[in-house]
Amino acid sequence: MLKPRTRWNVQSADSHIVETLAGQLHLTPLAATLLANRGLKTVEEAQSFLFTNKDSFHDPFLMKDMNIAADRIKKAISNNEKIRIFGDYDADGVSSTTVMMTALNRLGANADFYIPNRFTEGYGPNEMAFRLAADEGVKLMITVDTGISAVAEARIAKELGMDYIITDHHEPGPELPEALAIIHPKIEGNPYPFKDLAGVGVAFKLAHALLGELPEDLLEIAAIGTIADLVPLFGENRLIAARGIAKLRQTKRPGLVSLIKKSGTKQQELNEESIGFGMAPRINAAGRLGDADPAVDLLMAEDAETADSIADEIDAMNKERQAIVQTTSEEAIRQVEELYPPGDNGVLIVGQEGWNSGIVGIVASKLVERFYRPAIVLSFDREKGLAKGSARSIMGFDLFKNLSECRDLLPHFGGHPMAAGMTLKIEDVAELRSRLNALAKEQLTEEDFMPVTMLDGIASLEDISIQTIEEMNLLAPFGMGNPKPKILIEKSEIAGIRKIGANQNHLKLQLKKNETALDGVGFNLGHKFDHLSPLAKISVIGELSVNEWNNVRKPQIFLADLAVEQWQLFDYRGLNGAEKWLGAIPAETRKTVVFSEDTLTHYPFLQKIDDLVHIKEDHEAEQLMLDGSYLVLMDMPPRRSLIEKLISGKTPERIYAHFYHQQENFLSTMPTRDHFKWFYAYISKRGPLDIKRYGDDIAKYRGWSRDTIDFISKVFFELDFVTIENGLIMLAQKASKRDLSESESFKGKKEQFELEKELVYSSYQQLFDWFSQLAHEASDLEEETKQWI
Repeated sequence: MLKPRTRWNVQSADSHIVETLAGQLHLTPLAATLLANRGLKTVEEAQSFLFTNKDSFHDPFLMKDMNIAADRIKKAISNNEKIRIFGDYDADGVSSTTVMMTALNRLGANADFYIPNRFTEGYGPNEMAFRLAADEGVKLMITVDTGISAVAEARIAKELGMDYIITDHHEPGPELPEALAIIHPKIEGNPYPFKDLAGVGVAFKLAHALLGELPEDLLEIAAIGTIADLVPLFGENRLIAARGIAKLRQTKRPGLVSLIKKSGTKQQELNEESIGFGMAPRINAAGRLGDADPAVDLLMAEDAETADSIADEIDAMNKERQAIVQTTSEEAIRQVEELYPPGDNGVLIVGQEGWNSGIVGIVASKLVERFYRPAIVLSFDREKGLAKGSARSIMGFDLFKNLSECRDLLPHFGGHPMAAGMTLKIEDVAELRSRLNALAKEQLTEEDFMPVTMLDGIASLEDISIQTIEEMNLLAPFGMGNPKPKILIEKSEIAGIRKIGANQNHLKLQLKKNETALDGVGFNLGHKFDHLSPLAKISVIGELSVNEWNNVRKPQIFLADLAVEQWQLFDYRGLNGAEKWLGAIPAETRKTVVFSEDTLTHYPFLQKIDDLVHIKEDHEAEQLMLDGSYLVLMDMPPRRSLIEKLISGKTPERIYAHFYHQQENFLSTMPTRDHFKWFYAYISKRGPLDIKRYGDDIAKYRGWSRDTIDFISKVFFELDFVTIENGLIMLAQKASKRDLSESESFKGKKEQFELEKELVYSSYQQLFDWFSQLAHEASDLEEETKQWI
């Protein structure tokens, strides 16, 4: 067997819906299944989802308070009042700021922007920034991608005589800020039909309302924040992302052109992954290490020279950020393992002075990826006595809801079910850890702590074609709520497999079923090579794609995980380096069996391993529990009954067959009755024979081995056909007629000869069948048991 790394959860789609979508939209069943799994139940819904160029945006004035906000902004523009955009320092906040500034500039507004410094001011609106704005003559403050939790700051704005408009998308708390207008799709009483806009999506709606028409050219900016902020890519988010990507592929905006180049992407091939993993991290880098202003300046740059200069600066910041993340992640992992082991902590909370608060969210994600626990990573400021950090969660644990239970410890926090940011006193960190772990204990089971991979369906190799894959790609752009499809292919043969890559850490294989084959590549799955046997029926999950090489296009699968359900045989017969290969077999499930003392002498390292079992008697073999274990057979059993008692009726997950033995009976001659007949006649004719002196000569004369002469002599002696004294062999005077099988040596030699033939000199397939036959009783018993469960 080979167990998967994650729980595979295959979604089940309504077969009637699948048939309808496949028939009316002329899709393959697999592509139709993907649509059904995303909740698209009608042909009209599916068409709207697939063909975004035919869909339209909602009227921005459906948003609560939009009229109030638009009227006040237009009044400020007419009166030349100073307007300040208060943004956030991540990619969503930077793109939100850019969208609003661009819209206001087009309307001739007297506007600027302000993004707080993550390190000196922290997240969201703050009193210092508001007082500075008032001193500088700001009459209207507009937040983007922030502000919904800043209740106290709203009061300050009012005291300072500034009108205050909030645009945000983060989860609203129990008390809303007192503002002139709150543009937020999720607040109670808002009739807006789509609730899951990113911060930039909300800013885009306000820009639409102000400009009086859809600002098509701003979609390329809105797409960046929407994809980077991991909001569900459905509804208007999908429209923004899809149309925005199309715009980005053709953009002439200097800042975006420079950013795309720095991310190493060909502009015409840009997609959601290019944005999420190439462009967004660079935009984020500025705010993670210092001020986010350069990121806004880049997006708003009007000439290539300025854009290239800022892009170089931001790219350098991103490289520095990557190095800091690497170091901090290693320290955080060490802290978890040494102080807060996952076995005792359902929620991981770590913190340290000197950690960069700008990258703690990334580190939290890495902790979740490694330990699959909700994780909070904090940066301690000892002078202020504060801990500032970010959290990431797993399925089944709503971060925002659970942190809300601890509001008394969190003067500042906000976020979503899967991610949050917060500030608290260092002295309260232990109490927060205690409370969240108690809540996790109530809400999460052991199974919840095993990662889940959601799969869109099961496909046979025959189902997979270039047409299928191209239809699946119609669902792009992929993201939250519309993940890149992963499918399951069950129990295929392995036509070929090898490690690839400079460090041999990747896996390449070919799956086969009947006449159909499919290539697969598994990045960082090279270690699985040693856990797959030649006859294994392998199940894999992964993402399908089209591989193009030398103008040849064919389907392939990028492997995410793999598993083997049945037992596996690993043929290590004759393999050198026993200490090394044995050490590579997981010790926690290993049972290393030795039958002979000679083997312990030949392999002295075996004496040091904890799982060694030395079996001498049948009852010892029968009593050894093997179910679920990895059985290693280091040497040959001296008799068949030992291995039969050891294996029969048991279900080891794997068998590693080495079968070391000093004397190879199979390679020596197994004497026939003619051998015995000739030697008996020879002794009868020659009389007493000095076997010590003439044994080698007789063997050479007959073309036998010396072992054959000694063995026949021993059999004759056991059957009382001869006497042997001081090497002198002679016929017994009154020998009775007896069968050769009455000799223990003959029976033992014959059994060893046959056993070697079956175990050592058989083919892999023959050995597999031999073990399978022994385990047949166990399989029958297991099937019979299942019928009663």
